[in-house]
Amino acid sequence: MKLDRLTGEAQANLRELADNPYPGRGIVIGMAPGGEPVQIYWIMGRSENSRNRVFEADGGTLRTAAADPGKMAHPELVIYTAMRELPGHFVVTNGDHTDALAEGLAAGRTFAESLMGCAHEPDGPHWTPRIAGAHALSPERVSGHLAVIKADPADTGRSLRQFFHYQGFAPGLGWCVTTYRGDGTPLPSFAGEPYPLPLSGDSEALADEYWECLNGDNRVALAVKSIDPGGGTSTLTIRNRFEQRGAGDG
Repeated sequence: MKLDRLTGEAQANLRELADNPYPGRGIVIGMAPGGEPVQIYWIMGRSENSRNRVFEADGGTLRTAAADPGKMAHPELVIYTAMRELPGHFVVTNGDHTDALAEGLAAGRTFAESLMGCAHEPDGPHWTPRIAGAHALSPERVSGHLAVIKADPADTGRSLRQFFHYQGFAPGLGWCVTTYRGDGTPLPSFAGEPYPLPLSGDSEALADEYWECLNGDNRVALAVKSIDPGGGTSTLTIRNRFEQRGAGDG
């Protein structure tokens, strides 16, 4: 019965997400009905520069790239590696802390230890949170983590850090964090705990469902990563709003 209630809550949260014009960037980590670990990451944008992006995949690595390189400005906050893999770990974040997290885990540090040197984005007045997620695979279990690093409202020069550990996942369910609660000026940062969302269907079905769920005016790109819990391999399914142009295209 508890799982039934959680599944119903997840479906209600998906409807709320569809009604939200601007949750910003979002991460979902969980498990598909068949037992495969799943990660979803999406980006949205209100400005021309934020919207001028696509996702590119290189094996299990996901990066943002300029849709039109000739129009890109301030790449330091919008161009980054979003997903990386290392033995036993699959990480996803909304910025350059993907590398800090992956390198920390590779050095034997914990998820939280790897992110302690990271702060929220220096993009006042919004002070966008840095969010992160990871799956950890072992012969015994599939566990996971989520993090939200946001500005301290009492002093935006400091960051508040929240970490969440999942000892396992129920098939067909994921847990979500986003950068914002909705639209506004300034944008209101995510608050509270990660919330459940449904993970029903294969990667293509999930990509379609969540892509259609995101606001059509503000969505930019979305990726679904499906992970083989036995072999540690993965597949990426991508949806891009815009086509990529070459640097020399007219």
